[in-house]
Amino acid sequence: MTIEATKNRDEIVACFPIMVELRPQYDVESFTRQVRKQELKGYHLARGLVDGEVVCVTGFWLRENLAWGRHVYVDDLVTKAEHRSAGYGEATLEWLLAWARKRECAELHLDSGVQRFGAHRFYLNHRMDITSHHFAIQL
Repeated sequence: MTIEATKNRDEIVACFPIMVELRPQYDVESFTRQVRKQELKGYHLARGLVDGEVVCVTGFWLRENLAWGRHVYVDDLVTKAEHRSAGYGEATLEWLLAWARKRECAELHLDSGVQRFGAHRFYLNHRMDITSHHFAIQL
């Protein structure tokens, strides 16, 4: 698998069929607009390719704050349903860790919905710890 950052609209659009499995509230146009909008603020979208097919997608930020110092925050990490458990998610997580280390990050963070038990097993099996509870309120 080759992992690379998206560079143009067509590459973003090619990520949509995988990302919609995690973010079903979007259609292809609203997804593309939102990615472009977030890119202006530092969001990165990367895709894992196998024989030209996008099989895994990740969206993430390079951030710095008082709590964690310089870090990568992963918004999105999803492997196409029929390709799960084939090592693509693991390869993408390792790519993210290398990307973060290259930029001298101290940590990598992500949130995961409480109902995503398979994802939780994946993160725990890859040396990630549950370090906080995330709280939210609708406005």
